[in-house]
Amino acid sequence: MNISELVKAGTRVLSDSSDSPRLDAELLLGVVLRKSRTQLITYGDEAVGREDEQLFEELLAKRLQGQPVAHITGSREFWSIPFKVSSATLVPRPETELLVEQALSHIPIDEAVRVLDLGTGSGAIIIAIATERPHAELHATDVSEAALTIARNNGSRCDTKISWHCGSWYAPFHNECFDIIVSNPPYIGTDETGVLDPELKFEPKQALYSGRDGLDDIRLIVSQAPAHLNPDGRLLLEHGYGQGEAVREIFAAHGFAEISTFCDLSGQPRVTAGRLPPARH
Repeated sequence: MNISELVKAGTRVLSDSSDSPRLDAELLLGVVLRKSRTQLITYGDEAVGREDEQLFEELLAKRLQGQPVAHITGSREFWSIPFKVSSATLVPRPETELLVEQALSHIPIDEAVRVLDLGTGSGAIIIAIATERPHAELHATDVSEAALTIARNNGSRCDTKISWHCGSWYAPFHNECFDIIVSNPPYIGTDETGVLDPELKFEPKQALYSGRDGLDDIRLIVSQAPAHLNPDGRLLLEHGYGQGEAVREIFAAHGFAEISTFCDLSGQPRVTAGRLPPARH
């Protein structure tokens, strides 16, 4: 079979189990043949050897089992940057780019603003910020050393200067304060497990679930933020689309001002931000 025929065959195989069967087939075949999606089209008439066909079939089988394409290929694009991912990290998702956009709106281009990313995972958020704000002083934490290994690798490949710290949330810092704190923490409730995207079973549970209502880690992050923010510092958190009101209430309860929730490209409430007034510091 040639490349075009294999893409069509893979698309048919995945048609009932994926929302984007052709894209998935192209990405998987691209990994096997070490070709971009554009090259797959350009060289569509090129014959594919049986060994590569078999490997493609194996990858399709993994996708049929619900395994995320990013975990199968080991890579996912975020902020136009290819990131290495593994089963130790969440797969970076497009909606999280909203968190990066909102953070950048509060970070001057030419100042050494101190920025902290809590629960960095693959490092996607802090690395995206680093590419846009090279003068910022950037730090990131994660409780998983395996995730930090991935993040460090991603950071080195992007030639960024980020300090990586192993520990739970603020644990690596005692009396240190920051101007901006960002996080995409776990926010799925344990009661929601039966109605979730099946792909999530392949991602680290500690990065997904946070108590019955999904807000345990958000409560902890917000409650401890005043001790780690400079006066007028800002906290920005990603959360579930149905949690905006509850998260705003948590921010208000801990003295934050200018609390706002922003919607992603699908129109879903996705990021809440607040400023710590000097009087609360």
